[in-house]
This record gives sequence, structure tokens and C-alpha cells, in this order.
Amino acid sequence: MSKAEKVTVRALVTGGSASGGPPIGPAVGPTGINIKDVVDKINEETMKFKGLTVPVRIECDPETKKFDIFVETPSTASLLMKELGKEKGSPSNLEEKIGDLSIDQIKNVVEAKKDSFLDKTYKAAVRSVSGTALSIGATIEGEDPRDFQQKVENGEYDDQIGEEEL
Repeated sequence: MSKAEKVTVRALVTGGSASGGPPIGPAVGPTGINIKDVVDKINEETMKFKGLTVPVRIECDPETKKFDIFVETPSTASLLMKELGKEKGSPSNLEEKIGDLSIDQIKNVVEAKKDSFLDKTYKAAVRSVSGTALSIGATIEGEDPRDFQQKVENGEYDDQIGEEEL
């Protein structure tokens, strides 16, 4: 590796508790940058996502020994499980439910992820998040997420969701 090359490292870390082990240590170590400084900065910046799996990007400059940390938004599934107070989704999402989400909790996740959605409308983003709720084994407003999605599509929740652009 040429000393002039900048190195970008992408990693999934647990918010607030990254360590110098894999994947960060082995990737950052060869650049000569202090791994402890990198880990401390990651933990500081991911503390608001404590306990969630958070994607981070570390841009290292081996020549100057400087680095930048970019924290990305946790996955939709991680945010939904945080809303439910759970650590893992259901191993059998169709038979075993892990909890019930309110429409406000779905909206919280949409707000947290809105910059990364490809959906054009808020309503479409709500439907996307409700699809993830199905995959982790959650219900929404006491019903199957597929039924909830159909009701959203039919306009039954328009007063709570609206039709605005994202």
C-alpha cells in the first residue's frame, strides 16, 4: 500500500461499544493510525444508537495520520426492534410475534430513515417500514403488517400519515 493512498473502511459496529478487534483493528492498523483513537471516536459518535448495529465509514489518511468517521443510519429492522425494546427479531416471523408497533412508532422509524429511502412519498415509506415489521415478526396496531399495508394503500390511515413527499 502506497503511503499516499487514502483508505476507506466500512464496518458494522454496535452503537457505543466498538472495539479494536475485527473488523476495525485489522483494517485501520496498517495505516499507522492509532486504533484506540478511532474506536473512541466511533463510540462517541454512535452512543445515540447504543445497542444497535450501526454502519460506519472510516476514512484514513496514512500520510497525515488523520481520520474521519461517518456514521450512517442503522437498518430499518434495528430501529424497529429498538422501538419494541427487543434485541432480536422472531426466528419464525409468521408464527411467533415479538411485539406490536403503533403507527407512531412506524412514523418514528420513517423519520429516522427518510434521507435513505428511495420512496417518493411518506405513505410509501410507511409501507416499506411495515414490510420490515413483517420480516422481524412484529404486528402493527394489532394486525398483520400485510393487512396494515393494504389499509394504508386504501387510505384508511391518511389522516395519520398524509400524502406528502419525502
